[in-house]
Amino acid sequence: MDDSCTCGKSRVRSEEEMRRLCNRLSRIEGQVRGLREMLQKDVYCTDILTQVSAVNAALNSFSKELLSEHLRTCVAENLREGNDGVVDELVAVLQKLMK
Repeated sequence: MDDSCTCGKSRVRSEEEMRRLCNRLSRIEGQVRGLREMLQKDVYCTDILTQVSAVNAALNSFSKELLSEHLRTCVAENLREGNDGVVDELVAVLQKLMK
């Protein structure tokens, strides 16, 4: 996977934030691996779908945490510096998140 940001921007995260976000992603990775195992073990469809719902909820929770940090840091800093374009960027990302 490409580690570059499509917008060319980056942000240094605190060790604590990085740890929290990486831990969440590690749990999600484990859940997705569990889905594959369930499928390979011929687990009943509704049981797999229940686990898919849990993965979706975990991803949504990750997105909410990342969005909260983005608002507190990147968006707030840009607005203080007079960069109102960050609002358009935020609207665009919210539209993608709410599909």
